[in-house]
Amino acid sequence: MCVVDAAAKEAAVDRFLRDHPRAGLSGRDRPALLGCADAAWPQASGKPSRIPELLPCLFDGDTGAEALHLLGNALLEDLFHVSAAMPVAVPFLLRLVADPHLAIAVRTGLAGLLALAAHLSEPVDADDEGAVLLLGLDDEHPERERCRAAFLAHASVPAGLLDDASLPDGLLDADERESLRTAGALR
Repeated sequence: MCVVDAAAKEAAVDRFLRDHPRAGLSGRDRPALLGCADAAWPQASGKPSRIPELLPCLFDGDTGAEALHLLGNALLEDLFHVSAAMPVAVPFLLRLVADPHLAIAVRTGLAGLLALAAHLSEPVDADDEGAVLLLGLDDEHPERERCRAAFLAHASVPAGLLDDASLPDGLLDADERESLRTAGALR
């Protein structure tokens, strides 16, 4: 299984923020990020999370794609598990996908990340040995339930996204739409 060490993820974010100190300026006051700095982000290795500093960098035309890559790494434990920060990030990610000021490539990447989070947050059938082996039991991964709760609490945002005819073609593919519908109980 592909696992990136948490310290390596944090070091990459630290390096990015150090190398691009102005990257977050263009996104700092965006409505999609209202409350981001005050959210209860989980600590990373005993330090405050840098995710609130990384999110505004998505708006930077030069470094937004790199910030998206680092954000994806920070919000996923590995290929099969969301991190403890994902439930906190979901409301902001949902609003960011809908923000037309973000580059289409960044919005598309965020849509994919949200769809993956929705899929990885689905309950695991304890009787399905393969799923349990791959994903673990739900009680071993409370972040899944917290993600589901975040999607449900903000269900109007994916509903609006799914109904928005003005979204660029390809922003959400059929599988991503279905994952968001399921996560937001929008069937």
